[in-house]
Amino acid sequence: MNIKEILRQVKERILAPEEAELLLNMTNYEEMGYAKLDTGRKERTGFAEVVFCSGKADEHLLAIFERLYEKEGEVFGTRASKEQYELVRTRFPQIFYDPVSQILKIEREGKIRTGKVAVCTAGTADIPVAEEAAQTAEFFGTNVERVYDVGVSGIHRLLSRLEVIQNANCVVAVAGMEGALASVIGGLVSRPVIAVPTSVGYGANLHGLSALLTMINSCANGIAVVNIDNGYGAGYLATQMNRLAEGGR
Repeated sequence: MNIKEILRQVKERILAPEEAELLLNMTNYEEMGYAKLDTGRKERTGFAEVVFCSGKADEHLLAIFERLYEKEGEVFGTRASKEQYELVRTRFPQIFYDPVSQILKIEREGKIRTGKVAVCTAGTADIPVAEEAAQTAEFFGTNVERVYDVGVSGIHRLLSRLEVIQNANCVVAVAGMEGALASVIGGLVSRPVIAVPTSVGYGANLHGLSALLTMINSCANGIAVVNIDNGYGAGYLATQMNRLAEGGR
């Protein structure tokens, strides 16, 4: 249904204005030939479109950043290389790049953040994925408490930060190797736990598959699992939970 038809049905009282708004948002995108920018995504879901940078041609990446910045006044990109950062910086000198998480972003100043999410790692080698989760949540308006290197090989380290973790609206548990951290946290908190398996580990870790299977088979309650190394997905989901806990969208 095109815009004229939607407006006609509203005029004839076939469609309610609220239904028309939803339909308009669903058809709202900008055609770029090589990409269709989902300019109505923020209205539909509460989150503007994010750029997955890896694999994009230079001219496509730069043009997409420009259009999203024009539309939103800020842009968030994941899995960006240093070379892509240098490219985008020629157009946006204010661009921020974190080589650890590979986040590439322009963020509005003075952003208000609410609630709290705890992002925990089993080890320091898991921090790149954890930072992708933490910075995603922060970009979308969530306060983040980082609790790093608290894996089960020295569980006293986790217990020393337990109060901080228990007071969060949601906990992100990032772990490679055998991935046991999520199960331990799941048995200690009353909040939802988002488990993120990482590809950190030796041969039998199978590039994160062992951690993934451990987390999926956890006997602890209240654990949801995202894909291997998917810090972005965890940060996004944690923000949705945090918004619900804070009573807002």
